[in-house]
Amino acid sequence: MEPQLNDHNKQEYPPMHTAEHLLNATMVKTFGCQRSHNAHIERKKSKCDYQLPICPTQEEIQAIEDKVNEVISQNLPVTAEFMEQQKAKEIVDLSKLPADASETLRIIRIGNYDACACIGIHVCNTSEVGTFKIISYDYDEDRKTLRLRFKLIEKK
Repeated sequence: MEPQLNDHNKQEYPPMHTAEHLLNATMVKTFGCQRSHNAHIERKKSKCDYQLPICPTQEEIQAIEDKVNEVISQNLPVTAEFMEQQKAKEIVDLSKLPADASETLRIIRIGNYDACACIGIHVCNTSEVGTFKIISYDYDEDRKTLRLRFKLIEKK
């Protein structure tokens, strides 16, 4: 029997959406923050906001870009697994899950680098993503929010 998931209301560009997962995992691993609390993912350019106590240095921003590209270059498989929320909460953070989320969740794994509940569209392997490039960033001191703007340079 096919699991019943919530409807998905948008069509992502799979390479960019997969890159967002990699960026989120890198931010969590690097800064110990939550995954992006506000994201706008589009084919040409995208942005993600992160709650951080201080603005990262230019070197730290470059290290984020470098790490995402390092993971992309590992040609990791991107796989989906269905599981009940009770089991999923042992693997992924469900704090942003909507109240009306289905009991069965789809967990997207990118190798052993990231696991996230997601109903979006992804590539099958990180080799399909292209090169990740942070094009700009700013930090809102009052809101303690870092906004990263990024794009993908597609492989020729």
